[in-house]
Amino acid sequence: MMFLAALMLYPVSAVAGSLDLRLTDAKGAPVENAVITVHPASGTPKGSISFPWGTTMVQQNIAFGPHVLIVPVGATVRFPNKDKVRHHVYSFSRPAKFEIKLFGKDETRSYKFTTEGAVALGCNIHDSMSGFIKVVDTPFAAKSNASGAARLTGLPSGFARVTVWHSKLRGKDNEMIVSVPLTDGGVSRSIKLALRP
Repeated sequence: MMFLAALMLYPVSAVAGSLDLRLTDAKGAPVENAVITVHPASGTPKGSISFPWGTTMVQQNIAFGPHVLIVPVGATVRFPNKDKVRHHVYSFSRPAKFEIKLFGKDETRSYKFTTEGAVALGCNIHDSMSGFIKVVDTPFAAKSNASGAARLTGLPSGFARVTVWHSKLRGKDNEMIVSVPLTDGGVSRSIKLALRP
């Protein structure tokens, strides 16, 4: 209920079937790399899910890129190494516990993600490297940009469960869940997130 009270309407014209979100922290600063998923009460479309950004997470400049990648359940993610040094990718996360042992420049390894949830990545060689793969079971998913904005389109009218995930979000599984009434005219909301330092 506290989260619902924090969900405020802000005036922006929206396209039919769309949900426009603006995510900020407690101080009003924009929150980047939050993943938003929508599950309409009427259900999600049948069939396979794919996203325009693909399923590749590059290791380059001793970093994972993108820092947060959204993929559908069942996706195989490629991990190309563009660095001159070797990497050793691993995760201890509940949805996917795996290890990709040392591989070098211009080599690629892959892993199939079969369970929905957030997967935190690290490199056994470079402790500063961290990344996240959010495995989702809905085609209605988006990531907030540097301005804290995210847009989802093609949504049916009616109530929907909107889940916001961020690696530093306070709450169970780093998530916040709200119910949002979607309309043919589109909906715009501003959400404040309680983040850990």
